[in-house]
Amino acid sequence: MYAITIPEPGGPGALVWAEVPDPEPAEGEVLIEVAAAGVNRADILQRQGFYDPPPGASPYPGLECSGTIIALGPGVSGWSVGDRVCALLAGGGYAQRVAVPAGQVLPVPEGVGLIEAAGLPEAACTVWSNVFMTARLRSGETVLVHGGASGIGTMAIQLAKAVGAAVAVTAGSAEKLQRCAELGADTVINYRDEDFVERVKAATGGKGADVILDIIGAKYLQRNVDALAVNGRLVVIGLQGGRKAELNLGALLSKRASVTATSLRARPVSEKASIVAAVREHVWPLIEGGRVRPVVDRSIPMAEAAEAHRVIEAGEHIGKVILVV
Repeated sequence: MYAITIPEPGGPGALVWAEVPDPEPAEGEVLIEVAAAGVNRADILQRQGFYDPPPGASPYPGLECSGTIIALGPGVSGWSVGDRVCALLAGGGYAQRVAVPAGQVLPVPEGVGLIEAAGLPEAACTVWSNVFMTARLRSGETVLVHGGASGIGTMAIQLAKAVGAAVAVTAGSAEKLQRCAELGADTVINYRDEDFVERVKAATGGKGADVILDIIGAKYLQRNVDALAVNGRLVVIGLQGGRKAELNLGALLSKRASVTATSLRARPVSEKASIVAAVREHVWPLIEGGRVRPVVDRSIPMAEAAEAHRVIEAGEHIGKVILVV
């Protein structure tokens, strides 16, 4: 088969479409003929040499895909050859075929195209596991989502609104903020010229956000704590603004607040399967009912993955960028 390989870390040009050995499904795995793969910032970090795949994972980038099951490994039940699926991956989505544990596979939701479905697993699993399973967002609470126009952000807005929460978002342009508002965001904040702490407090009558989903990390750490409500929960899932910061623990203590940092890729297969099962139970009905939808900015041929990475790094996209085989 062909896959996007990374012979040497570097810029987008380091991505090479090359012939590689076909994968074989192991015990408990299915083999998927890939139709499309979602592009995530983690893929860019891997290309740059900063985010190696976990042990045993495919060396090729790509944390989610859609396609058709073409083979079943030993011990697999509940799936059949020919099923149209999408999947959460530890790697290998930028390829014509990929083997994946059966517990990380989802049916393509009714009403969603096979290509669009490639942009669902990573965003849905990330948002559900962090905002709902970890931070326990509930109806009537307020969530602040940084990077509201990203693939993660557009999913978080819709899921939070679907459960009855109020949503505040940050983004860097009027166009992005407008799209966030169209998806249901109640408070839109341009981080380039507005203070998100002040805006969130104003929108909540001085209370602050009950939950914050953060992709920035160090740069926003203290301000995120300042923006939290009493008993607030900050979940850090990205480090775009750095890895190290000083935190006033007194401010955290006075609010009885918590800070959690999580990643999805390196979790054990059993944990991923639990998250995928929760997404299938709670998120898939919302998608099939039309209350949540994938937001796709553009599709690009997989062999031109370098262009997709340039688009992501430029930060001009809204929602997901999809690679199509």
